[in-house]
Amino acid sequence: MSSFNAPATGAQASGVRAEGLGKRFGELWALRDVDLDVPRGTVLGLLGHNGAGKTTAIRILTTLALPSAGRASVAGLDVVADAALVRERIGLAGQYATVDGLLSARTNLEMVGRLYHLPRAVARERASELLERLGLTEVAGGLVKTFSGGMRRRLDLAASLVGEPPVLFLDEPTTGLDPQGRNDLWALLRELVDGGTTLVLTTQYLEEADRLADAIVVLDRGRIVASGAPAELKARVGGDRIAVTLASAERLASAEEAMQSFADGPSLVEAEELRVTVPVRAGSRLVEIVRALDAAGVDAIDVHRREATLDDVFLTVTGAREQAAPEPAEALAR
Repeated sequence: MSSFNAPATGAQASGVRAEGLGKRFGELWALRDVDLDVPRGTVLGLLGHNGAGKTTAIRILTTLALPSAGRASVAGLDVVADAALVRERIGLAGQYATVDGLLSARTNLEMVGRLYHLPRAVARERASELLERLGLTEVAGGLVKTFSGGMRRRLDLAASLVGEPPVLFLDEPTTGLDPQGRNDLWALLRELVDGGTTLVLTTQYLEEADRLADAIVVLDRGRIVASGAPAELKARVGGDRIAVTLASAERLASAEEAMQSFADGPSLVEAEELRVTVPVRAGSRLVEIVRALDAAGVDAIDVHRREATLDDVFLTVTGAREQAAPEPAEALAR
């Protein structure tokens, strides 16, 4: 990777690249030895527990934090040496909306357009287009401070798109959106990517990553623990799962034990959901598993077979931890 400091050259330039990227706060490494290669016009999904290093990575790639180790380029420009030029070529929507509550939605977007040096008429046209696309036309003249959280989120996303950036970073983009708003945003993002935009997003919604991402990187304690296309990652963790939901928590252990003879990996016990999920060997018959549960005296109210999902990938490679340490305050500061 010798071209990190070279300017972008049309379609030849990678969207996002990183080599040995790391960030340290005192003795704590929030991010370490991260390599990324996101081709132009593709989507990278960054997954991980809270505190895994996702936001730290986004902050470095968007020039908001300096790396302690390694190097990175965005749109063919070095994020340290060419930081000002990088900012001209990216859009960013962080975890929290940053639009001005004392301005109207339309004024916010037109102001962002002017900051991108768009002519006034172009900024107005772009604002109108995005307000309509994100369902905000009817409230375009209202002060943002009166908006709901979901409406602010949509406006913040619109602001990140005003300059039609070739590289877009979205940190938890659909948090606070209702299902329809989420679907609308997914459709818009897919159109952008089909048009050549490079997208890097972090998300807690694994369905979102599965639907949008061409490639996924899973971070755990600041390091990459898995990477690949969604289908590839799901294939790595095995085939079908059997999920058993019980009437009460008292028999969860018995259900887990009854299915061990069919298991092809560690089981997942979700006490609050009264559910045990087990990856099963190829050829395992559902009727035999039901008989084993019945023989063990397990009162199952639902037993079903399903394919592996990104949830299974995530839990397999990171472990089902209830809590993870937050990223250092310096990494999260806005």
